[in-house]
Amino acid sequence: MKNLQSTEEFQELAKKPAAIFMFTAGWCPDCRVIDPILPDIEKAFPDHTFVSVDRDQFIDLCIEQDVYGIPSFLAYSNGQETGRFVSKDRKTQAEIEGFISNLPK
Repeated sequence: MKNLQSTEEFQELAKKPAAIFMFTAGWCPDCRVIDPILPDIEKAFPDHTFVSVDRDQFIDLCIEQDVYGIPSFLAYSNGQETGRFVSKDRKTQAEIEGFISNLPK
């Protein structure tokens, strides 16, 4: 998974046909539980660009995007938000894959 480098990069990647942003933090135990399953999720959705957004590094972006709980996922297509899986709760592989599968095509 690619790590976001700048807010400008977020804007550019959001313009891709299918981008999934995972908002996370190094200190977040629920985020660390997801880490081992992310490669499998990425393999299951090869047409998506997956990007990790460090909440502490991009707090202003989190506020702008109304992301207050982590881990959280935002989906974008061609510059438009197409879905969000935002909460402070731990997420399972099935829940994450279900979220991506149900995004508008």
